[in-house]
Amino acid sequence: MFQQLIEEQRKHFATGKTKSLDYRVDQLKKLRQAILERESSIVTALNQDLRKPELDSYITEIRVTIQEIDYVLKHLKKWAKPRRIKTNLETFPSVAQIYPDPLGVVLIISPWNYPFALAISPLIGAIAAGNCVVIKPSENTPTVSQIIAEIIQKTFLATEIAVVEGDAIVSQQLLTEKFDHIFFTGGTKIGQLVMEAAAKNLTPVTLELGGKSPCIVDTDIDLEETAKRIAWGKFLNAGQTCIAPDYLLVEKSIKEALITKLQGCIVNFYGENPQTSSDYCRIVNERQFNRLTALLKDGDIITGGQTDLAEKYIAPTLMTNVSLESELMQEEIFGPILPILDYANLEDAIAFINQRPKPLALYLFSNNKSKQEWVLEATSSGGVCINDTIFQVGVIDLPFGGVGPSGMGAYHGKATFDTFSHSKSVLKKSFRFELNVRYPPYGNKLNWIKRLLG
Repeated sequence: MFQQLIEEQRKHFATGKTKSLDYRVDQLKKLRQAILERESSIVTALNQDLRKPELDSYITEIRVTIQEIDYVLKHLKKWAKPRRIKTNLETFPSVAQIYPDPLGVVLIISPWNYPFALAISPLIGAIAAGNCVVIKPSENTPTVSQIIAEIIQKTFLATEIAVVEGDAIVSQQLLTEKFDHIFFTGGTKIGQLVMEAAAKNLTPVTLELGGKSPCIVDTDIDLEETAKRIAWGKFLNAGQTCIAPDYLLVEKSIKEALITKLQGCIVNFYGENPQTSSDYCRIVNERQFNRLTALLKDGDIITGGQTDLAEKYIAPTLMTNVSLESELMQEEIFGPILPILDYANLEDAIAFINQRPKPLALYLFSNNKSKQEWVLEATSSGGVCINDTIFQVGVIDLPFGGVGPSGMGAYHGKATFDTFSHSKSVLKKSFRFELNVRYPPYGNKLNWIKRLLG
């Protein structure tokens, strides 16, 4: 179904035009301008699909993409240059270099939780690396999908970058085609299907997935700031963030004090009734709403729990006494529900985390340097943030990605450029100083070579 589109992009790529540094810079500048010109439309679309407040939309969707483009424009010339590598005596005289080559025609499948940024951010790296791109935005945020399509169609030729809109069937049809790379952001189960489809064509993949990101809270903290940062990171976008704290592991002596502070933060952020707050998002659709409300039965609700299907509203919710065997503690929550568990000592908390699949993010609140190092060395996760939440993604040159079930591959900054490039190894030899020791007949050459090479 999409074979002709992909074939036209391959023809364009074959012209070599996308490899030009000037061309890539021009494409990125055009994208930047198009985003700025439609900033208000993007904000409106995000509000319509997710009821995102303007400030959240600007910071987490628009500013991050502009910041990424500016960063890439600043460094692209250096990244695109062949990198010289030291050679050895065996290859003397020679020059070794690594050439970053574009992959060709790549597919980006983006999610609905940050529907603009998570489509455009990988696109920036794909353009910078010199590829042609097909983007499949999420059908669950149709207004944003339409804005993305409008920006791309009015800014680029379809042979350069194209947007394909549609439901899951469209995604499945795209995955039957041969691409040179597939970049997918979404849930682990769909990620498995993407990888399975890609394997049929031996297509490499980047999978940005999720998982249950734990948050350990030690006693050596600023309790007020800890509560604010956890509450903000958890309830931002109504908890629909792949790196939101999924559950808390709190040192038992401060559990009740932290709960009190968290309850106060919810009121301070969203008022006594968060449903009336213009700063609190909604659940993306009825299916996700029903999935989340079913989780509320898996423990004791101590704050929140109110739901409204008509508005797809679920209140910021704190829960205790949760069943470890329940779906609440087995699957990524991806919503505004925060289970709170306690631990007796840090060793127990680390063991609890290590008994579960490796998460996309791990959070630790502690001023104790030895405990920080202990957690860093004893656990495995896509990334770690100490004494805050979410902000690790704000450092452009920190590669962002998962490990194991939480994903494979990484992006942001140069990592995105590298993801969409092939590092081509090149050795350039001279015709001078040929000693002929490698050619038969070998005779007594072995002893001579051993003395020469040491």
